[in-house]
Amino acid sequence: MLYYKEYKHKESNEWVVFVHGAGGSSSIWFNQIKAFKKYFNILLIDLRGHGKSKDLLQKYYEENYSFENISQDIFDVLDHLNIEKAHFVGVSLGTIIIRTLGELAPERVKSAILCGAITRLNIRSRILVFIGHLFKRLVPYMWLYRFFAWIIMPRKRHEKSRNLFIREAKKLYQKEFLKWFKLTNEVNPLLKYFKEKEISTPMLYVMGEEDYMFLPPVKQIVEKHSQSYLEVIADCGHVCNVEKPAEFNQVSIDFIKKY
Repeated sequence: MLYYKEYKHKESNEWVVFVHGAGGSSSIWFNQIKAFKKYFNILLIDLRGHGKSKDLLQKYYEENYSFENISQDIFDVLDHLNIEKAHFVGVSLGTIIIRTLGELAPERVKSAILCGAITRLNIRSRILVFIGHLFKRLVPYMWLYRFFAWIIMPRKRHEKSRNLFIREAKKLYQKEFLKWFKLTNEVNPLLKYFKEKEISTPMLYVMGEEDYMFLPPVKQIVEKHSQSYLEVIADCGHVCNVEKPAEFNQVSIDFIKKY
């Protein structure tokens, strides 16, 4: 089973599950714990191959990775803890995992906060993926990761979140990086399906004003889906929970309280 950490509230029955992105770990939510645990039970999870789940259960390294079986890892933790349903908060690639959770078992996802959400790969991001596949076995994976991080979070004020993601990615094995990177083959058809099919789960997209690669397609999907909402944080890039934690925490907690 994946590594997890709980913070239990004395009175609340509501659970909030945090899902990090590829190359990260549950430590990226350090600015959220104090604010969220005032109102909810918190569950932090390290995805397979990441953080303290890196060396757990060798079978994970032998399976073919898919968004579906990665999502099932999370359901396994919830089942172990007897959590029937929860609110989910995710960042970057973690938002695709949460959307997959909602597809597999919508009755278990009460609401979703999608930070730096990936809802479509534009031409620039598809070129990045192509470059990654071209060189993934020829150069150290951290060269690619640093390059991707700089393209997605290029500005000086994005430096904190960029460095955090790079620091966490250094803890991955090369073999593990390649397995996660292979998931990019699934992304475009999956995102196209998600765009066409709305689920009943209320979703709040929290995007940085400067998240130039991913904000425009999020605006399009929010216009189309009746249960989707958007909060744009000014002077902020891809990783709002790190760059502007106070603003991110406030809008997220307020949204969860509605459901």
